[in-house]
Amino acid sequence: MPYLYQDSKARPATHPGAARATHSSGKGYEELKRECLRRGVLFEDSDFPACNSSLFFSENPPIPFVWKRPGDIVKDPKFILDGATRTDICQGDLGDCWLLAAIASLTLNEKTLARVVPLDQNFGPDYAGIFHFQFWQHNEWLDVVIDDRLPTFKGRLVFLHSAELNEFWSALLEKAYAKLNGSYESLKGGSTIEAMEDFTGGIGEMYDVKAAPDNFYEILEKALKRCSMVGCSIDTSSAAESEARTPFGLVKGHAYSVTGIEEVSYRGQQVQLIRIRNPWGQVEWNGPWSDNSPEWRSVSPSEQRRLSQAAWDDGEFWMKFEDFKVHFDKVEICNLTPDALEDSTAHKWEVTIHQGSWVRGATAGGCRNFLETFWTNPQIKLHLTEKDDGQDDCTFLAALMQKGRRKLKKLGAEMLTIGYSIYESPGRDGHLGKDFFRYHPSKARSKTYINLREVSHRFKLPPGDYILIPTTFEPHQEADFCLRIFSEKKAITEDLDENVVIDLPEPLHPTPGPQETEEEKQFRALFEQISGKDMEISAEELEYVLNTVLKKTKNIKFKNLSLISCRNIISLMDTSGNGKLEFSEFKVFWEKMKKWISIFLQFDFDKSGSMSSYELRGALKAAGYQLNNYLLQLIVLRYSDEQFQIEFDDFLNCLIRLENASRVFQALSAKNKEFINLNIGE
Repeated sequence: MPYLYQDSKARPATHPGAARATHSSGKGYEELKRECLRRGVLFEDSDFPACNSSLFFSENPPIPFVWKRPGDIVKDPKFILDGATRTDICQGDLGDCWLLAAIASLTLNEKTLARVVPLDQNFGPDYAGIFHFQFWQHNEWLDVVIDDRLPTFKGRLVFLHSAELNEFWSALLEKAYAKLNGSYESLKGGSTIEAMEDFTGGIGEMYDVKAAPDNFYEILEKALKRCSMVGCSIDTSSAAESEARTPFGLVKGHAYSVTGIEEVSYRGQQVQLIRIRNPWGQVEWNGPWSDNSPEWRSVSPSEQRRLSQAAWDDGEFWMKFEDFKVHFDKVEICNLTPDALEDSTAHKWEVTIHQGSWVRGATAGGCRNFLETFWTNPQIKLHLTEKDDGQDDCTFLAALMQKGRRKLKKLGAEMLTIGYSIYESPGRDGHLGKDFFRYHPSKARSKTYINLREVSHRFKLPPGDYILIPTTFEPHQEADFCLRIFSEKKAITEDLDENVVIDLPEPLHPTPGPQETEEEKQFRALFEQISGKDMEISAEELEYVLNTVLKKTKNIKFKNLSLISCRNIISLMDTSGNGKLEFSEFKVFWEKMKKWISIFLQFDFDKSGSMSSYELRGALKAAGYQLNNYLLQLIVLRYSDEQFQIEFDDFLNCLIRLENASRVFQALSAKNKEFINLNIGE
């Protein structure tokens, strides 16, 4: 599948106030709503129509769904009834418990909730069948509009719904998120942290509960106090265990949300408790401190009220923190700011964003296991100049996110296995080559390569310059990515692949040599045979000469030079402007050609007669062209074959076009400089 070039220059994080309208009409929510009210019609979203394609992409609906508006389902629909709370989230017949766990966490922070779910929406007099929600996507806030037609069966909502049958904010939020990702089916299976980040623009961190630090209770307590979103889950050992219930009423492979953490006085001792919610709205822990357990009889009514303890089958329950650590395996925390888990003094982190792409044959080099291509991955330089307050090191957090994979599910895409490595910079500019990575170990790296949307980790490194290499695990895998760097002190980042430098030797001018070499004599004979008495050859004649000679050249694979290529050669070498090449001009070109053949053979490492497209960056640099990732990716897409190989005729065509383009660029630059000097003189 094609991947567009992503400008990788560092840029600051954006804010939700600047959410971009996403409807294909180019109109925002307010304008679309006014139009519907003026025309007296209810909004119908052509971007996400009420049909099967918005539901599933791999199958037909298992039951005959009917799309209905809330007013057709109940008599008195409400957007939000008595506040948006975690009990408004009950899972339907879609495997998106990860999303529902995130929505439950979202309700714990009124300010964050109001940003995602604008609260000035209702089914009142200005109702027009249109609603909108805001989500963060790859350093940009998006405003997603939907109509309120929802899939039903026998008059009941099929997917996410509220425990109150006439409350619809949660069902509409799920629909907007499904639209953002292409369909309801695209929401099947995921990580709670993914939705948490889309609701906040925050940064996710994951903990293995069995290997958590000693102060894990304090970490979770501080996270919830600072309105971080927290989820948890139990690992499965096989697909068959997915959503299997344990004897204690817990569900394996299921996403829960953590909604509270408290200490309670119990028989003269303080006991640490944690509150968990199952997005199903039912099926709860049945061990100690569960809803009807005898432990609560020894807790005062006032303490129970403080903890909002109630013996309802609503999916929410308390359990002892020590039991939580025994039964749960993973905790995901989405911090609204990366300093949320640090000391109690709030401080602003510096954030920079890099957008980029892994493109097969050019910048999709895979991890360090694949040394021959690893060096071709994008390279980000990180300058750590200021130590943390009172520390000897610099703290930063690197978060690598693969973009748009959930939306591409319908095309067969899955989450790629991604990660990154960090190297100490050797102190020189430019893209680092293969030999550097052959002889230098990494200073740090992501904890693991994993097939999640985002991989993130905190680091403490001494001040200095470092090179961060974001990669997929396997080479040749394509995706767009977003790299976020959060640092306590100001850190400067730059893309090592951004600059374009052209360093060509001065053009040679035809000069008669004192004595012709044997090679020149053979060329002259062939030249005279083709050109005739005027000793000039046209593009058609040049095509014959070069194809005849190059097909006899050893050690290179060569198909054929086209007539267009030969016209480009004449355009490059014709000093007289008559559209033909004299023998002296041809000799200059041949010297250039021999240099290019030498470079080609130098970078044909396996001596196969063709060159790997991953070596093109080095080959072009040897020829005088340092290209950025954008140009390199375009050239690879144009000139390499399906096995990422480039034969000599394609390499030659590439160099001819580059040199012609550089000459035009240099000529224009000279004219602009002359124009500027003239204006300054005036």
